[in-house]
Amino acid sequence: MLELRDLLDRANRAYYVDHDPIMPDRSFDELLTELGELEKAHPELVDPDSPTQRVGGAPATGFENAEHTVPMQSIDNTYSVEDLEAWHERVVRGLGDDGGAADLFGGFQMVCDPKIDGVAISLRYERGQLVRATTRGDGAKGDVITGNIRAIAAIPVRLDTDDPPEVLEVRGEVVMPDASFERVNAHREAMGEPLFANARNSTAGTLKSLDPKVVARRGLRFLAHGRGEVKGVDFEGYAEFLEVIRGWGVPANAHSRAFGTIGEVVERVESFREERSELGFGVDGMVIRVDRFDQQEELGSTAKAPRWAIAFKYPAEQAKTTLLGVEWQVGKGGTLTPRATMEPVFVAGTTVQHATLHNIEEIHRKDIRVGDEVIIEKAGEIIPQVLEPVLSARGKGVKKIDPPTTCSACKGGIEQEGPKLYCTNPECPAQFREKLKWFVGRDQMDIDGLGEKLIDQLVDAGLVTHFADLFTLQRADLLALERMGAKSVDNLLAGLEQARGRGLARVLAGLGIRHIGATAAKTLARHFSDATALSAAGVESLEELPDFGLKTAESLHAHLASEAAQETFSRLAEVGVVLESDIYQPPGERSAEAEGPFAGKTVVITGTLEHFARSELSEQLEGLGAKVAGSISKRTDILVAGEKAGSKLTKARDLGIEIWDEAKLLEVLG
Repeated sequence: MLELRDLLDRANRAYYVDHDPIMPDRSFDELLTELGELEKAHPELVDPDSPTQRVGGAPATGFENAEHTVPMQSIDNTYSVEDLEAWHERVVRGLGDDGGAADLFGGFQMVCDPKIDGVAISLRYERGQLVRATTRGDGAKGDVITGNIRAIAAIPVRLDTDDPPEVLEVRGEVVMPDASFERVNAHREAMGEPLFANARNSTAGTLKSLDPKVVARRGLRFLAHGRGEVKGVDFEGYAEFLEVIRGWGVPANAHSRAFGTIGEVVERVESFREERSELGFGVDGMVIRVDRFDQQEELGSTAKAPRWAIAFKYPAEQAKTTLLGVEWQVGKGGTLTPRATMEPVFVAGTTVQHATLHNIEEIHRKDIRVGDEVIIEKAGEIIPQVLEPVLSARGKGVKKIDPPTTCSACKGGIEQEGPKLYCTNPECPAQFREKLKWFVGRDQMDIDGLGEKLIDQLVDAGLVTHFADLFTLQRADLLALERMGAKSVDNLLAGLEQARGRGLARVLAGLGIRHIGATAAKTLARHFSDATALSAAGVESLEELPDFGLKTAESLHAHLASEAAQETFSRLAEVGVVLESDIYQPPGERSAEAEGPFAGKTVVITGTLEHFARSELSEQLEGLGAKVAGSISKRTDILVAGEKAGSKLTKARDLGIEIWDEAKLLEVLG
C-alpha cells in the first residue's frame, strides 16, 4: 500500500503539476483500483492523504490561488459495459426507482456527454461578467488564470443575456484542437524541444504560461460540462443547464444526448466510439450522469467522486512491434527524454516508428529492453508510447537500457534528479537557443529589441554561439538580417550597451543555472561582491544562504566549478559585461539591515504605483532584507497596494494582513 501510494502520488504530480506523465492513464486507473481494494480490506490502514481520497494534485507555483466555492471532484472511470450497468443498478437502488421509466418526470433521465481530454477549468461569472477563472488544482483550490482564459476567444467575458444570474460558475474543459497541437509540436521539434505527449499536456503547458499572448496564439477551445456555485437562477437538470448557457454564449458540447434506459446509454457509448475521431480534438470516453440536480443531491458523493456520474473510457488502440533502439533527446532546460525507435507499425490510422519512453525509472520499472517485442498505444490518439514489453516473446539477444553517462548533444555531464536526467553543461548547443531567449528577457538582462525571431536569425546565421557574442555584434552584420532597418539596429546596439552594466544578479538570473532564478540570484549578489568571489565559495557557505538547501548548494557549486561556467564568466568579462554586484552588502551592513522595517518580512506588491517600477521596487525591498512574493498567503507580512489593486487586496483584508498605500511606503523608505 505504501509503494502504491508513493507511485500514484508521483504520477499525480507528474500529470497535474509538471504536465509530464510517467505512466498511461489506464495503468494509473488500474493501480488506483488495486490500492482502493487493499484499503477496503484493511480499513485500519486508510490514510486521509491517500490518492484514493484526493483529487488531482497541488496547484502549480507562479499563480495566485483561490478556493473553489463548490469542490471540483473527479469522476470514477470504467472500461467495461458490465461496470457501466453495475453503476446504473447502484443509481436505481439509490433513488428507490425500478429503472423502467424513461420520461423526464418519472424515474430518472441520464445524459451522455463526450469526455473531453483537456484541462478542467471553473469560470465564475458575477452578474454576467467573467470575474475569475480557476484551474481544478487539488479539487479544493486551484490557480487563478483569468488573464490567460480571457485570451481564449471561445470563452465569453460577458454572458449574452439581459437578465444574468447573480453568480454562475461554469465548469468545463479547455482543449487544444488536433490541428493546433500538431502545429505546436512541429514548432517544438524545430526548436529541438521534447514533444508534448498529447494535446492535454500541450494545453496544460499553455495555460501555465505567464504570457497571455502565448495562450492567444495556440487556438484553444472551451466546452462546458458542469456547474459550481449558482445564485439567482434555477435549473431542473443538466440538459436544461447546457441549453440555457449555450443561449448565453458559453460553448457546450453539441454531442450531449439524454436517454431514459441503460440500454440506450450503452448503445450511444458504443456508437460514439467511431464518431469521436471526427471531432478534431481529444475525446477519450463518454461521461454518463443522472440529469436532474435534485436526484444528484439525493445520490451524493464519496470523498473522491460523485455517485451520480461515471466515465466510460475507450481503450487506446494498441499494436505490437520491435524496439530497435533508444535516442536521448535534449530539451531547453537540459532534460534528457528517451525516444524509442521501432520497426514501423500501423496503429490508430498512422504508421508509427517512434514513441516516448517517459523516463529512465519508467523504463526500468517496466523492464523494457532493446530488441524486445513491445506493445505500443496512441496516448490521446496522437502521440504513441511504449506500454510494456511482451516478456513471453523475449529472446536472448535483448539489451538492458542504461541511462546515458554523457549528454547526447554535447557530451557534457549528466545529473539525475528523481526520475529525470539533466545535462549539466551550460553551453550545450541543444539548450542554447532557448537559454539565449531567456538571457535577454526583461527580468534578466532586459535587452530591448531582441525578440524570439531575431534571436533565431542570429543563431541560424552563426553570429551568436555564446552569450558573449551578443555584445560583439556589428552594425553591418545586423543590417544584413531580414527586416532589420537602421533605426532598429541602432536601438538594439544601444540596448546591448546598457545591458553590459546590469550587474551580477541579472547575469546570474539570465544564465539559466539550475535552481537559480531571479530571487536566488539576488541573494547571491547580496552576499558575494563579484563572480570571482562567488566561484570561490564552498558548499558550506552556499548552504548557509537564506532559502538555500544542501541540494541547491551542491548543484550550484558543481556548476561554478565547471570549466564551461568559468569560460562563460571569462568571455562575458572580456566583452565588458559587469560581473560585480551593485547590491552587495558587506557582513557588517547586513547586520544593520537585519534591524530595518523590512528585514525578514514577506512583501507582496499589487496595483499601479506612481513613483516606482515594480521590478525596481522589488530589488530595493530585497536589498533591505525583505522577501518579495508574487501571491498573498498567511505568511505575507505586508501588502503594498497601488491604484486599481484587485483580488490580492481583498484577500489581504480577509487574512488581516498589514496593507500599505504608496504614501506609507514612501514615508518608511524616506
